[in-house]
Amino acid sequence: MARSAPALTRPATPWSWALAGAACGMGLALVLFAPARWLAAFVDQASQGHVVLEDPRGTVWTGSTQWALAGGRGSRDAVALPSRLAWTLRPGLRGLVLSLHTACCTPEPVTLDLQPTWQGLAVRVADVAATHWPAQLLAGLGTPWNTLQLEGRLQLSTRGLQLQWTPGQMKLQGHAELLALDMASQLSTLRPLGSYRLTLEGGAAVALRLDTLQGGLRLAGTGQWDAPHLRFSGIATAEPDHAAVLANLLNLLGRRDGARSIISLG
Repeated sequence: MARSAPALTRPATPWSWALAGAACGMGLALVLFAPARWLAAFVDQASQGHVVLEDPRGTVWTGSTQWALAGGRGSRDAVALPSRLAWTLRPGLRGLVLSLHTACCTPEPVTLDLQPTWQGLAVRVADVAATHWPAQLLAGLGTPWNTLQLEGRLQLSTRGLQLQWTPGQMKLQGHAELLALDMASQLSTLRPLGSYRLTLEGGAAVALRLDTLQGGLRLAGTGQWDAPHLRFSGIATAEPDHAAVLANLLNLLGRRDGARSIISLG
């Protein structure tokens, strides 16, 4: 019985190669020129609407935006930085390297190493000596910040800061220090109220500590942040010379216990 001749594979036509090349080119262009609004949508989703990238321009890889804090999706309390935030995103050894800079607040660009994981994202922040932010930005987060209407300067520094993000959970390692300098509030005629230091020490649960550097309003307390849950216990008191003018503010900060106001969160 005669064997049938093997089927011959037809060579790819010029049109086949052209279509394959066009598809590869379109895919590459889509990656290289992905619009910045895609990044804005991702940040909005990941932050549940608390971080907003307004008016994004450029691409995912190089662009700028009006960066704002908000109380969540649908919130009308969004407050933006006074200058646009610019970024560059480049491939790194283990993932991506993100560089952030805004004229108002970062004397030097802030660099973050982003490493995607099977369940989320690992972020390592390069040590930051000091960045400077307006306290008015906090009002965008909603209650109680929009009631306090804080004014002053926030100075943030970090050392060995690493974050591990998975949907619904964030773990933090390293050290961060936030100085709240010359703080004032629309709820008090005393200006400034004082200057304060908040420190964060990473671990299984992030340890918080609040101290007063100077001022008529004295604040102190400790707590833990096991994202998204925050527990904090503190005491607010007034220097004797300012007790009368700070009485109403102390009533708002917590439960009065004589001359003290007991602050309890979580």
